[in-house]
Amino acid sequence: MSALPLAEPLPAGVTPRRLRAEILIVLGLSLGASAVYSVVQLLDLLTRPTALGSQQATLNTSLASRELFDLLYQILQNGFDLVPVALVAYLLWRPARPHLSRLGVDFTRTGRDALGGAGLALAIGIPGLGLYFAGRALGISVDVVPTNLAAHWWTVPVLLLSAFRSGVTEEVIVVAYLFARLRDLGWKTWPIILSAALLRGTYHLYQGFGAFIGNAVMGVVFGWLYTRYGRILPLVIAHFLMDAAVFVGYPWASHAFPALFGMH
Repeated sequence: MSALPLAEPLPAGVTPRRLRAEILIVLGLSLGASAVYSVVQLLDLLTRPTALGSQQATLNTSLASRELFDLLYQILQNGFDLVPVALVAYLLWRPARPHLSRLGVDFTRTGRDALGGAGLALAIGIPGLGLYFAGRALGISVDVVPTNLAAHWWTVPVLLLSAFRSGVTEEVIVVAYLFARLRDLGWKTWPIILSAALLRGTYHLYQGFGAFIGNAVMGVVFGWLYTRYGRILPLVIAHFLMDAAVFVGYPWASHAFPALFGMH
């Protein structure tokens, strides 16, 4: 039995057409735009003389040559990327407590959610790394560099902020919000899960086909868990832990295992 909140009657004046427009606007301000850019980036990579597997994508890059302004730009970029999350929280806010229940948030079992998220991070993260290296070996994934930020006192906090932003944005919008609104439109469970997973894979296409497959599979797993338990915090925590481990651990791992990361 699904643990998702039931679809709610649309408020007066809100038609399915208006609701579809809302979804398109939210996605256009967030991960839908990322998906479009990602498709174009992949086409750009595929039409270059260099093979896809020999190209590189960097996730956390320096935004200014001066340290102070680099820090300020990093904070601003991550902060403004969270605005669409605030938007969907506003759109699905309920007057009665828990106010964010339609997003699967109630903060009543944070300890259990944290443990579940940590276990999920291990269950998804380790096979995910294996799939990444398999994609690199097959030449269907680019060389993903998690960060090229210089070593400053704020580098690790900024990378953790980036991991937090990624986890919150993706899980709240692609899972919690999209599942709620598509359910309001009368969609069934598995079409919702598969559509959200396809979106998740698509906005990772700039990393190559391996990333598309891996993230789409992750999307199916996360979507099924959300429909089963109706809680978004374990997914956010799992996503944050996986990204944090990769972002913060990359400098050490790339120096410890240079051949594995294509460094000589």
